[in-house]
Amino acid sequence: MPRKNLTANRRTFTHRVRYAARYPERVPRFLARAGRDAWLRLRHPGHVDYYRAVMRHDTAASPEAAVGSKSHERWLALGALQFDYLTGHGLRPGDHMLEIGCGNLRGGWRFIEYLDAGHYYGLDISPDILFAAQETLVRRRLQGKLPRLTPVRDLTLAFLPEAHFRVVHAHSVFSHSPIEVIEECLAHVGRVLRPDGWFDFTFDRTEREEHHVLREDFYYRTETLVALAEKHGFTAEFMDDWEALPHGQSKLRIRPRAPRPGPAAGRNGSAGPGEVAGQPAV
Repeated sequence: MPRKNLTANRRTFTHRVRYAARYPERVPRFLARAGRDAWLRLRHPGHVDYYRAVMRHDTAASPEAAVGSKSHERWLALGALQFDYLTGHGLRPGDHMLEIGCGNLRGGWRFIEYLDAGHYYGLDISPDILFAAQETLVRRRLQGKLPRLTPVRDLTLAFLPEAHFRVVHAHSVFSHSPIEVIEECLAHVGRVLRPDGWFDFTFDRTEREEHHVLREDFYYRTETLVALAEKHGFTAEFMDDWEALPHGQSKLRIRPRAPRPGPAAGRNGSAGPGEVAGQPAV
């Protein structure tokens, strides 16, 4: 998949006219989406409820298309891409993994098959797509791996254990999220990450004005998301090797910022003020 135009503002009238002239066959689908968007805005002013309704509609038509795959072959290919990337970066069978926006397990079934039993946890705001995820588990005969699939109302992650997951993953989630939803996630995901863990997420990147199309597609500058991650105690890395792969989004990896060391111990190894011998002060 070619890289999306990093300088276009898809909200402008000029861009829409040029796009319609170039792809006239896509105009009816966009008009249908715009009509649905207007209707759902009235019924669901909150973004999560709005996008849950979008997913209900799209999943009824095709679970694979609902997660952004236009064909079964593309669904398989994107899942394999995610799996190969994370295993190539050190995901191990014994790791506990959290997938935010697991969908119908496009990549998830591969992670479930690879990880030790009970080590995969998938979340999604859409109960409908999680029903489809259960069907994927049955087709792949993965019931014995005991994955957890949980619908959520938000991304506060309050019900998950502290410092439990070595890898957290969100593919094509923040590309459909306003900045307040992204910040909610970043404000809370550090609690469930192990100190040596990391959180990979993809996003639709722009190098100019940030914008969104309807309430479904959001485009962010890299520096905006890096600054937000740093605000919530992470270091952020732009994944250059991901850019070369056949897909349409960019990826950031964030890690918990290392805690500052405590005051140096006194001479002869004695503890300094407020310290316990062998441990930093808190």
